[in-house]
Amino acid sequence: MTDVATRLRDDHAADDRGEQRHDHFIGDARRPDPFLADVRRGMAQPQKAVPARWFYDHRGSQLFEDITRLPEYYPTRTEIGILQANAASVAESVGRRVVVEFGSGSSRKTPLLLRAIDPVAYVPIDISGDFLRESAAALGTLMPGLDIAPLEGDFTHRLALPPRLAGRPALGFFPGSTIGNLAAPGAVALLDAIGETLGNGSMLLIGIDRTKPLDVLLPAYDDAAGVTAAFNLNLLHRINRELDGDIPVDAFRHEARWNAVESRVEMHLVASRAVRFRIAGRDYHMAAGETIHTENSHKYSREQALLLLRAGGWTPLADWADGAGTFGLYLARRAVPSVQD
Repeated sequence: MTDVATRLRDDHAADDRGEQRHDHFIGDARRPDPFLADVRRGMAQPQKAVPARWFYDHRGSQLFEDITRLPEYYPTRTEIGILQANAASVAESVGRRVVVEFGSGSSRKTPLLLRAIDPVAYVPIDISGDFLRESAAALGTLMPGLDIAPLEGDFTHRLALPPRLAGRPALGFFPGSTIGNLAAPGAVALLDAIGETLGNGSMLLIGIDRTKPLDVLLPAYDDAAGVTAAFNLNLLHRINRELDGDIPVDAFRHEARWNAVESRVEMHLVASRAVRFRIAGRDYHMAAGETIHTENSHKYSREQALLLLRAGGWTPLADWADGAGTFGLYLARRAVPSVQD
């Protein structure tokens, strides 16, 4: 799980790079509906799945902000501590740049970076437009002299920065270990897309969660107050509301699992009984115990994280961690392609 309002897409259903795309329409609007397309594709798989990016309607974004304040959810407070301790070092390394944040910024985390480096401008990117605008407005109130240019879009693909900022040296800010929502091929593709968006001479400051004992990991994805469960189940409510669904939400429960082979925490929605339902006019059924896989959160050692960055086209420059070494913050520069490339 991440600490930005749009936690990315898991690899088995959410990362559609390389897959054949089909147009799906809903209602009378003759336009492709990517939400419906992803749901139909994911629900047709033997292991049903829905991409994690669709968690983030307005309610889902609010619930995730609540998650980041839970005692069990260590990534936010740990990364904040790393930023507080090392913001001056980051600023010295990057200089004054346009800061582009991939995921609408946290009011607790983003200002720590922005105040340290005094950016030329700040461009928050998010797929959830309403939440993006709210976050940008809140940050504008907190930092009234800051030039803020919100950009609504899916940052898993190359995006065009505002024309007045295009070509300026940029620092990408990608906190919260959102990159962990993707398996290695999708993570590499995302890092490459971020480089394409930021352009030549860009730098990247990225949070990547590390492996740790399960008694710390699993509660972060299955808290005692049930906020993460509500966040996961809200995806079904969104499907019902936006895709003309009639899923019996009360027939599902949240479950967090550790997959040791893939080194990841998985979130699932488990059917507590056999169910039948419709989504956008199409029938589906699930047996008791069958699941919808909604999110992955991969964990990396420091060495694995550095390798991942290099594979995605970034040259690591520096990294910082908390005292216990449970979370890493990495600074990298966009790699210059070799002649062979």
